[in-house]
Amino acid sequence: MTGAKEPLSIDTAMVLSAGLGRRMAALNGKLPKPLIGLNGKPLIDHVLDRLAQAGVRRVVVNVHHYADLIEDHLKGRLSPSISFSDERAQLLDTGGGVKKALPRLGPKPFLIHNADSVWIESIGSNLARLVAAFNPTRMDCLLLLAPQSISQGYHGRGDFALEADGRIRRRGEQEVVPFVFTGVSIAHPRLFEASPEGAFSLNLLWSRAIAAGRAWGMRMEGVWMHVGTPEALVQAEQCLNDATR
Repeated sequence: MTGAKEPLSIDTAMVLSAGLGRRMAALNGKLPKPLIGLNGKPLIDHVLDRLAQAGVRRVVVNVHHYADLIEDHLKGRLSPSISFSDERAQLLDTGGGVKKALPRLGPKPFLIHNADSVWIESIGSNLARLVAAFNPTRMDCLLLLAPQSISQGYHGRGDFALEADGRIRRRGEQEVVPFVFTGVSIAHPRLFEASPEGAFSLNLLWSRAIAAGRAWGMRMEGVWMHVGTPEALVQAEQCLNDATR
């Protein structure tokens, strides 16, 4: 899919943790969604543990909703090391949040990982495969995509289709496509060149990269769990329990 390239090492990630989590409000009470427990461990710790296992050493976490609780929970964490991007004054959405954190993320490609994206691995590490597949000469972004037919907690018509060469295209208005975005991607900092100020979605930048032929996707191996509602959280717990039996 990627052609010949030099081995790439990515040791920096952005974890998106600033959302309001409205659909989980009935469950989380006074907790932000990233701190909700899944099998006895907060969602964000599932993410950070997986990043650490994949060799990520530095993570920037953005905070807005219940920011103090997230900062207090993570302040003693050493692996990976954590710094915070403060969005208390203004929630910047996914694209604006990453853009604000760019000075902390550095000049090299980095991972972007939603704080509530969890899955059961199948063949090796999906993050390691994603890093190995990223080709900075061809790609501005590489999205980790799950087959929507076997994803847990997802009900929709998919987000993207994969072209024969691995580039992505969006679902048409009346179309059903095979893949759903897992909330995990790799971005080169140039993806954010000439991007808006303030709040905006990463979707804006992906659409621009798709039009330029520089947005790619990789199929994940395993079972992705969309933990978007209290019911989906129960389903994810059951999936994890079944996988460990």
